[in-house]
Amino acid sequence: METHMSASFTTLSPNRSIQSITLGLSSNSINSASSFLKPKSLPYIKHSCSLHVQQILRAIPQIPLQIHVSKAITDIKTNFLNAIVDSAFEFVDQLVLPSQANFAPVEELGEAMDITDIEGHIPHHFPEGVYIRNGSNPLFGGLKSSKSMMGRTKSVWVEGEGMLHALYFKRKNDGCYTIFYNNRYVQTVTYNLEKQSTNPLFLPAVKGDSLAVMCSMLLNWLRFGKLNKDYSNTNVFEHSEKLYSISENHIPQEIDIFTLNTLKYWDVNGAWNRPFASHPKKVLGTGELVIFGVDATKPYLEIGIVSADGKELVHKADVKLDRSCLCHDIGITSRYIAILDFPLIVDSNRLLRRGQLIKFDKEKYARIGIMPIYGDANSIQWFEVEPNCTFHLINSFEDGHEVVLWGCRALDSIIPGPEDGLRESKLFSRCYEWRLNMKSGEVKEKYLTGAEEFMDFPMINASFTGIKNRYGYTQVVDPTASFAADIPKYGALAKLYFGEPCSESPMGETRREELIRVEYHRFERNVFCTGSAFVRKEGGVEEDDGWIITFVHNEDTGISQVHIIDAKKFSGEAVAKIAIPCRVPYGFHGAFVSISF
Repeated sequence: METHMSASFTTLSPNRSIQSITLGLSSNSINSASSFLKPKSLPYIKHSCSLHVQQILRAIPQIPLQIHVSKAITDIKTNFLNAIVDSAFEFVDQLVLPSQANFAPVEELGEAMDITDIEGHIPHHFPEGVYIRNGSNPLFGGLKSSKSMMGRTKSVWVEGEGMLHALYFKRKNDGCYTIFYNNRYVQTVTYNLEKQSTNPLFLPAVKGDSLAVMCSMLLNWLRFGKLNKDYSNTNVFEHSEKLYSISENHIPQEIDIFTLNTLKYWDVNGAWNRPFASHPKKVLGTGELVIFGVDATKPYLEIGIVSADGKELVHKADVKLDRSCLCHDIGITSRYIAILDFPLIVDSNRLLRRGQLIKFDKEKYARIGIMPIYGDANSIQWFEVEPNCTFHLINSFEDGHEVVLWGCRALDSIIPGPEDGLRESKLFSRCYEWRLNMKSGEVKEKYLTGAEEFMDFPMINASFTGIKNRYGYTQVVDPTASFAADIPKYGALAKLYFGEPCSESPMGETRREELIRVEYHRFERNVFCTGSAFVRKEGGVEEDDGWIITFVHNEDTGISQVHIIDAKKFSGEAVAKIAIPCRVPYGFHGAFVSISF
């Protein structure tokens, strides 16, 4: 029996506003059309939509006839595709475990809030500026899955619209500080589109049944010109006194550092037209910015160098990879760029074989490429290394004939994540070293921390980026809490002493001289941190003259705070604990940017 329904959809009008229109379609015809829009369905499309053409034309201002016709045809196509989605796909809230409560989204504040509840004190010589952290804050109450006759798709835990959380430190004449907090969504094009809708528009299109993922990609592309949303939820960085928000799948957005308003997309004056990865690096001495971007089609990885003033792309090179590896970070030294070609692979052809779009394949090769700054694919020296998944480098530098990389290395990938949940410690990373001899081609690699010392989201004093440093800092994984939540949680911070051997046997192991000393700053039970950053002391001389600043959340009390920890007295109490008057969800990367008020 054929039933009729009224299918709701949204379209983006020329003035970027959202118009809601209703199109009557039969369920049988929608199901037929959803089978890849076969040509035999076209007479029905024409019949179903012709009744609305005159209404659409009357709603449009008096403009030339050809624009009327073009607009009407576009509306008919868009309306029909949206009707297919509304009828053939069902959006479903993804399950949120009690242990995942602080991953849930929060509302925008609308205006900054003064902060007065401070335990301890803001240290002398703490700079004026803003501590800002990015993270996922999904619209419509949380991440969504979709169900259809093609199967299911689901959002990966790192997806969700980006929200910036910022804590401002303004120094008063008496040396004390005025502190205020604000949050704001990063207003990408896709955020603005969905914000004006009452329901989700984009179908999840990263993980799930292969046919459903392909159909979701296709429908997203046909309706919006994009395979997926621009999340802009991963990191923030500064270049040429401008602040940018970024994630892997699109170009950055420039952010007003005082208001958190999104100003514009940054494509380096039209010279960069591909995704822009989340960890660009400054070139030593010149202030130029090394950027890079991964794509699912050739060229798979390109590297660019942006002028110090941010106005010009002064160099661009296709690395000429033969696969699309999900490269999240790169290294820089005084002369070289270090490229990670590890086997976390994006392959759309795998969907045709009923596989996953993103997969870590430990049977595939892993290598590190060392390219001279301003080099090209022909100038890269490649070094084969043991297969691994490394999202973050701590630092890289030159030591004689060797290029040395320190990173957080795992034996499997936590993205897109295992189907049966987070159950194995091999998904967690440990501190690791690669030594690549540019003269002999020899590779030496080893762990720097013990078998149970899991850590990620590293940071250093930025003045030492690209040169040999003594100290690094990381967030420390709490395995028990992470297994319970199926998402990593970080219950401590670590200070790494690269020049000092470990003086104690980790977890009962026989002492091994190659392990380095690690000092911990541990939080209370059920207190976890995200978005940690190093803040340099004004006038500081030594490398660890400064503080670690981090957002923390107490899951027992529901209170969110910002802690400031003295890097020289790392295991001691935080010098300041700043209570935030609202909940701050867990997020990703943070940064401290010095500014003058």
